[in-house]
Amino acid sequence: MMINKPSKFIVTLCIAMLGIMASRSTLNAQTTEPQVNLIPYPQSVVKGNGVFKINSQTKITLPAGKKYLGEAQMLNALITNSNGKPLAYGPASSNVIQLVTDKSITADEGYKLNITPAKVVLSAKTASGIFRGIETIRQLLPAGIEQANSKTSLTLPAVQITDQPAYAWRGMHLDVSRHFFSIEYLKKYIDRLALYKFNKLHLHLTDDQGWRIEIKKYPKLTEFGAWRTFNNQDSACIEKSKDNPDFAIDPKHIIKRDGKTLYGGFYTQAQMRDVIAYAMKRHIDIIPEIDMPGHMMAAINNYPFLSCTGGSKWGELFTTPICPCNESTYEFAENVYKEIFALFPSKYIHIGGDEVDRTSWGESEACKAMMAKEGLKTSAELQSYFINRMEKFFNKNGKKLIGWDEILEDGISSTAVVMYWRSWVPNAPIKAAKNGNKVIMTPGNPLYFDNDPDQNSVYNVYHFNPIPEKLNKQEAANVIGAQANLWSERIPTENRADYMVFPRMTALAEVLWTNKKDYKSYQQRLLKQYPRFDALKIHYRLPDFTELVESNVFTDEATLNISKPLPGLKIFYTTDGSLPTQQSKEFTGPLKITESKNIRLVAYTASGVRGDLYNLKYVKQPLAEPVNKTGLQEGLAVRYFPAFYKKTTLIPDTAKNQALTVSTATVPKEATAPSFGLKYRGYIYVPSDGVYTFYLTCDDGGVLKIADRLVVDNEAMHSAIEKSGQVALKKGLQPFELNFIEGGGGYSLKLLYSKDGSAPAEIPASWLKH
Repeated sequence: MMINKPSKFIVTLCIAMLGIMASRSTLNAQTTEPQVNLIPYPQSVVKGNGVFKINSQTKITLPAGKKYLGEAQMLNALITNSNGKPLAYGPASSNVIQLVTDKSITADEGYKLNITPAKVVLSAKTASGIFRGIETIRQLLPAGIEQANSKTSLTLPAVQITDQPAYAWRGMHLDVSRHFFSIEYLKKYIDRLALYKFNKLHLHLTDDQGWRIEIKKYPKLTEFGAWRTFNNQDSACIEKSKDNPDFAIDPKHIIKRDGKTLYGGFYTQAQMRDVIAYAMKRHIDIIPEIDMPGHMMAAINNYPFLSCTGGSKWGELFTTPICPCNESTYEFAENVYKEIFALFPSKYIHIGGDEVDRTSWGESEACKAMMAKEGLKTSAELQSYFINRMEKFFNKNGKKLIGWDEILEDGISSTAVVMYWRSWVPNAPIKAAKNGNKVIMTPGNPLYFDNDPDQNSVYNVYHFNPIPEKLNKQEAANVIGAQANLWSERIPTENRADYMVFPRMTALAEVLWTNKKDYKSYQQRLLKQYPRFDALKIHYRLPDFTELVESNVFTDEATLNISKPLPGLKIFYTTDGSLPTQQSKEFTGPLKITESKNIRLVAYTASGVRGDLYNLKYVKQPLAEPVNKTGLQEGLAVRYFPAFYKKTTLIPDTAKNQALTVSTATVPKEATAPSFGLKYRGYIYVPSDGVYTFYLTCDDGGVLKIADRLVVDNEAMHSAIEKSGQVALKKGLQPFELNFIEGGGGYSLKLLYSKDGSAPAEIPASWLKH
């Protein structure tokens, strides 16, 4: 489920200051040493003495009948990377890895791992539990095992681990419709899910932009529906690729047909069976999503009878959906799903059910007749009729229906599974859980991984609580887990997908498996994961340079100094506006700045992974003189403009409504429209001379000016992103101006400040006047 403009999904207010400070601390700032460097961390760990050494004489012992052989082969393949040959299977009393069935372990995915210098004993009730334990062994072994012919010395620390997951549904999602991903990448994605103990892969296979799965009864779906000319999303990616090659459209998904350049691709059913088998060996269910009744343009363009109007086009909300009032629609839907049911063994099938533009239904005579016949009063009830009828078909075929939380509108059965995404409708998962529906949490904040990350993203994922407030213990049991979603409108390559997922995925893994918050320990263990990322050739996002400010100000001179968050990083920079590369000048130490200039810098790992591009602006600026004002009141004056504005500059200069007053730069409770603009005006009292840094987080956009100087430009439609800037101020009252826009679907607004290297903090309410 995805809104086509990339900004929505977030309803959030200020994060507690303790959390803000923790999110900005460097990865190195640890006070305790984890007993084992595992993510997710086990439920119980007791460290022993010594190590178990794996050598060519080590054996693997299996239960009778070679039970767990498939799981053992996964481990043996890793060991072969180092030893050059697999371990033998057979009985042994020592120098052995034993896989044992233990029916006293109650959790299906639970396991016990006892490592001593003499042997390794891995016990579980099920093959799934054995496999989760093998992934733990995998992380305990050196990262070199991930590469063939590594000649890595294989040792395991002596330890006793008792472990099981906190949540049954631990999922990741991948949208292959907006941009397409190869079979090879799907398998890499599955491997990475297995490493961090996820058990669900949600594949978004169809949408307006492309139909990606072969349906034999309707060959046009992939013959034509899988291909498109470049669209506005492709154009946006191509523009971004000027600064970042990860945005370049992947050429392996481009073809020439009838003189046209087409983008796309699809999976044959045979290819998908191979991927499903690959996932099943790793105890991961693949949940297919065939999105109906909306998001169906790729199908309707090739089978026009599916819509009420004989075609599909973009409307105010989304595209023209299929028509729920013709039996031919149900015949098509059931035929498609029959092939999906036969292909995917998962008991869960996702129908979508989101973002449906029902305008064409209201104009259809067939729909008017059906609504009269069924006693339906609204088009929302008609959508509910479609979902409920399809759920009965799913259940008849032994499948469970999952839908986005819009399926709650106007009633669903308690047997449907609700996937909650709309952060701005916080009551939806509560309503579903109280109704008895199983609920999967995937709110846009913080679990839409297509939202651009910043220095707070990993922290926000790690501190996500899957259980909504206002649920009692019995109702909370209906929340079966969570997943993160990766919508691919702005993700045209596998490298970009890796960047958006890692390391955020590791934080979610710990939330869903361990469910015990220890962020400092997690940060330290995350540091140990980066060599494994490199060995697996994951194109991950590098940790932030947390001390950098985008827009810097100095009165005499400034010093640029950078602490490297990972060893081995090399930083390159330019001052002429060109894009820095590994051939640019290397940053090797503090850089003194005495004149205004712009600096662009980027970091590279030894393996060639490129970090974020930082555009740093340095401006020499005198201290702004204060103003002399008397008779001021506490707080800021704010005017509210309930309308859609694409930029803050488009908010009108005047407002008919009376100004409201807020004590801090927060959204007033009166701002209830889906889209709106806000203008905050007043003064900020500066307690001492100096250069002040301000941090402005916005979803969607905001611009901050102080002393009539631009401080932070966080303009444009986007998800919650923090931007920072500085201003030189003298003690006293300084004019304060903040413009903010919300484009629809939930807002975020937060303003912090710091001075002289202090930790970012909320602006004291006593500083703000109007």
